[in-house]
Amino acid sequence: MQFLAPAKINLSFQIKGRRADGFHEIETVMAPISLADRITIERAGDEGELHFSCDDPSLPGGDDNLVVRAAALFRHRAGITGGMTIALEKRIPHGAGLGGGSSDAASTLLGLNELFDAGLRQADLLELAAQLGSDVPFFVVRTAAVCRGRGEIVTPISLETKFHLVLLKPDFGVPTPWAYSRWKDSRELPGVDYSAQEFGHVQFANDLERPVFEKFVLLAHLKIWLRQQPEVAVALMSGSGSTVFAVLRDAAKGEELAARACKQVDATLWTCVCEAG
Repeated sequence: MQFLAPAKINLSFQIKGRRADGFHEIETVMAPISLADRITIERAGDEGELHFSCDDPSLPGGDDNLVVRAAALFRHRAGITGGMTIALEKRIPHGAGLGGGSSDAASTLLGLNELFDAGLRQADLLELAAQLGSDVPFFVVRTAAVCRGRGEIVTPISLETKFHLVLLKPDFGVPTPWAYSRWKDSRELPGVDYSAQEFGHVQFANDLERPVFEKFVLLAHLKIWLRQQPEVAVALMSGSGSTVFAVLRDAAKGEELAARACKQVDATLWTCVCEAG
């Protein structure tokens, strides 16, 4: 069976403060987007082994991989003893703030539940997902949602607008723990507008732009450049970066914007035209 693991963007991201458990209390609005990884899961006899492969050699293939951890957790919870083969085809870049690893983990839980007819309820899957990472529960729900706590408290919402997007990512990632650790002491860069932007009845803002832009100035420059383009309604960093996304005005051509960004900002940009909502 094949399953798609969609990426996400953060339409808004607020940090409320540091928690006693070391995590940060957040409130974020996230939406799945049409960019997705592909996961193929097959039964593989009764020997009880898990065979995992990924077409991206830069990702870990053992117990450090979230797909492997998700499969092991599910097997234990559901009492699955049979073997399985899982193949992951990556399209979502990592270190990008797009939730690729978390989505792969959630899709593994959903896929195994369906393939083995295990009958776990969504509440059960959400409990397993929260053990794997803060963003994983969102991808179990698979709709736009407000996420609170450290991200594991998911409240589905409906977006009134389908957003047409261009994603732009330089050839570096941003470690999420580092971004959080710098949030409290970071300062705004002169000339960068961090205030909320409104479009389609949504307020777009991201508290992690401040610490990330302070170190990775190219991302600040990319946001400034995007907001100067006539077809762009909103420009914002997703999550902890390093992806900056542009929300396009009606009928704007994303491919033209992506090509212009590569020409005028950074020739090495990874770009993707997609949709959310």
